[in-house]
Amino acid sequence: MTAALQPAAIPTSNPDSDSAAQLSALLTGVAIAPLDDTGWIRVTGSDRVRWLNGMVTNAIQTLAPGEGCYNFVLNAQGRIQGDLTAWMLEDSILIETARDQIPALLAHFDHFIIMDDVQLADISDQRRGVLVAGPQAPAHLKNNRVEIEPLHLTRVRWRSAWVDAIHAYSPLIPRYELWSDLETITALSVTNAAIGAKFVTSEALEAFRILEGTPRYRVDIRNTDAAHDLPQETGQTRALHFTKGCYLGQEIVERIRSRGSVHRTLHGFELTGALPAPGTPLTAESSPRPVGELTSVAAIPLPESAAAPARTIQLALGYVRREALADAQARALTLEYPGGGIATPIAMPYPIP
Repeated sequence: MTAALQPAAIPTSNPDSDSAAQLSALLTGVAIAPLDDTGWIRVTGSDRVRWLNGMVTNAIQTLAPGEGCYNFVLNAQGRIQGDLTAWMLEDSILIETARDQIPALLAHFDHFIIMDDVQLADISDQRRGVLVAGPQAPAHLKNNRVEIEPLHLTRVRWRSAWVDAIHAYSPLIPRYELWSDLETITALSVTNAAIGAKFVTSEALEAFRILEGTPRYRVDIRNTDAAHDLPQETGQTRALHFTKGCYLGQEIVERIRSRGSVHRTLHGFELTGALPAPGTPLTAESSPRPVGELTSVAAIPLPESAAAPARTIQLALGYVRREALADAQARALTLEYPGGGIATPIAMPYPIP
C-alpha cells in the first residue's frame, strides 16, 4: 500500500485558519476537503452478493446498481469488527471504509471465503477523492453538471474523465464525495474553490462529526480488550436489517432485539466545566460506580447566525447505562465527570439555530 495522499496533491492551501469560519462553510455554505483517510475494496466473483450479504449486518441482496448501505462487520459473538458502506455496481461491489481498517477487514473476510467464487482487491491507491459538503453543495455540483440521488453512487462524465459521485450520509447537511484519478479530482477541487467553496481541515471535520453525532470506529465504536461494542449499543440502526436472512453474528443481534434493549447506549452530551479527555468516566448520584464513559470530546466554535451570536460549545459522545440516562432525564439529575464537570444528555445531531 502506498502512502496516503500528500497535502500538495489536492490543493488545500490557505484553508481559513478561523475554526468558526470553517464550520460556517460546512453549516451554511460549501466546504471541500481531500478524502485521504478513506479506502476501498472491490468485491468480484459470481458469489459476491450472496457471500457479502452473509458477512455484514445490512441487506446487500436488495441493492440495485448505484445504491449503497451502511453496515457493521461482526464476529460470531456479535461484537463489531469494523464498519463500511457497500455500493452495488453492475459487475462488482465497492466497499468504502476507513483506510486503516482495510488490512483487518481483508484478513477477516478472507477467512470466510471457503468454496465461494469471490475475489477481494484493495483498490485504495487507484482512487482519489474530495468531499463537497454544506447547504450550497448541491448548487456547486449542479454547476459542474453533477446531480446525485441520496445514498447513491452515480458515475458521471466530467470534462473528459469519469467520476464516481456519491451522495453520502449526513443528518445535518448535504454531503457528497467525488472519486476519480488524481488529475481529475485536483481539477474539480480547484473549480469548486474558484466559485466559493472553502477548504476545511481534518480538525474542523472532526468537530463537525461530533456536532452531528456520528460515531467513529475505533473511537466511539470500540473493539479492544477493555470494550467490545454491540451494534444496538451504538444507536446506528441504519446499519441493521432484521429480515435479510443469516449473517455472521446475527444470533446475538436478534437476541438483543427480542429482549428489547441493551444495558448501555451511545449518547450525546453538552459539557460544562473543563474539557475532559476521551475515556473520562461519567458518574451519577444514583450509582456508587461509574455509569458511562466519554469517547469523543470537542470545544466547537459555532459561527454567528441570525438566531444566535457566535459562541463555543463543548460537546461529547459517550456510552451511558440506560437506567442512569433515564433517571437523569426523568428527574433532571446531572451526570458528572472528574474535576466538577457536568455532562448534560442531549439529542443529536446538535440543534443548530
